[in-house]
Amino acid sequence: MHTEQIRIETGSREQVRDLTKDCQAFLHRAAAGDGLLHVWVPHATAGLAVIETGSGSDTDLLAALRELLPADDRWRHQHGSPGHGRDHLLPALLPPYATVPVVGGQLMLGTWQSICLVDTNRDNPVRTVRLSFLAG
Repeated sequence: MHTEQIRIETGSREQVRDLTKDCQAFLHRAAAGDGLLHVWVPHATAGLAVIETGSGSDTDLLAALRELLPADDRWRHQHGSPGHGRDHLLPALLPPYATVPVVGGQLMLGTWQSICLVDTNRDNPVRTVRLSFLAG
């Protein structure tokens, strides 16, 4: 198994950050053949999604999360910025992990799929993502 940790700066706004190029670069550094890429976000307020980006889906995802998890004072978990309690529910909807098949060192994503970090927590501007390649 080859593993590496990368640092992602998400800033102070909600965002969907495409990690696909970072993942493919990791596979190249790992001299990956066939196996599985496992992506892990060790944070209680971030998740991962495999979605299309650049066509508005990423913006639509954030809008849907705002509707499902409004940033208001309804949450019992109330430290941090207003509505921060919702951020702690995000990983229940978007898990903090994704596993993608790799063949010949290439991610076997569909034509429009990307591996994305989803971060609605404006209080934590830097995220850690652990990439692990498990050879088949």
